[in-house]
Amino acid sequence: MFKKAVSKGMFKEQFNRRSALSIMGATALTVGLFSGTVQAATTIKWAHVYEVGSPYHQAALWAADEMKAKTDGRVAIKVFPASSLGKEVELNESLNFGTVDMIYTGAIFAGSSYKPLALSGLPFIIRNFDHWKKYRDSELFDGIKQGYEKVTGHDVTGFTYYGARHVTSNKPINQPSDMEGMKIRVPNAPMFLMFPKAVNANASPLAFSEVYLALQQGLVDAQENPLPTIKFKKFYEVQKYINLTGHMTNSLVTVVSSMTKNRLSADDYAVLEEVSVQAAARASNEINEAEENLAQWFRDQGIKVVEVDKKPFQEKVNSYLDSINSGFTKEQLSGISAL
Repeated sequence: MFKKAVSKGMFKEQFNRRSALSIMGATALTVGLFSGTVQAATTIKWAHVYEVGSPYHQAALWAADEMKAKTDGRVAIKVFPASSLGKEVELNESLNFGTVDMIYTGAIFAGSSYKPLALSGLPFIIRNFDHWKKYRDSELFDGIKQGYEKVTGHDVTGFTYYGARHVTSNKPINQPSDMEGMKIRVPNAPMFLMFPKAVNANASPLAFSEVYLALQQGLVDAQENPLPTIKFKKFYEVQKYINLTGHMTNSLVTVVSSMTKNRLSADDYAVLEEVSVQAAARASNEINEAEENLAQWFRDQGIKVVEVDKKPFQEKVNSYLDSINSGFTKEQLSGISAL
């Protein structure tokens, strides 16, 4: 009986000691959480389809460093390039599921959720980089961003110049008839079909990551992209001509998921918006500078660069647009042209 009483007493003492330690540990953890000494960083997944050497990716890495510094490490951006988390359409869908937090995506792709966001991608609607900047800073674009945010719940936090698109091929293109029947790769979004259809080419939508191999194997005859992209993706290695059609000017939007916005404090989200705008400006200026010098760079590599009279192509596109419903209001079309 005595041994049992001693055992019960020892057990009770040990139990009380463990309980006290547990309470002390929980109290310390609670104090730590409220004092900020125990706080894991919020990780933001930023995904895109572009190469690690592109200005877009480098700007995203810069933004990650800025975000970490300006939030004292509370928010960490991890960048996933080169379609590592999915292709363009998949990334847009991932915003809705919370599997990515923010993305670069073509304004035309984002326009599948809210058509006016694709306005600047209409063939020949943007005249040059200065015109593009005026649109970026305009009340017209602000209203369009708000419309997209209202429809999707996601925020457009950056607008990046992607460049004027030109056609690469294995034969020279001087006039619209040179493209008749040509099998040309375009991104998988309806607006990219307008130019090929206007000149009676055969559009072949392919994922961005598949283009080089398709050109190399002759599955398509041509593709179209801005000069910096042609260089990044090395399309000039498998095409003989770069034809300066300048038929479209494309932009990227930086989009942040509504779920991600709700995870951040108002102050930290304001920082995210700020660094997104700055990163977009950095990449835009770099792309514009590259465009001004790349035509000669391609010539130095032995690629034939064809200076194209754009007027006949523009007339073909205008006739085509007159025959379809482009999805934009007259006010939006006249507004962007008037800038």
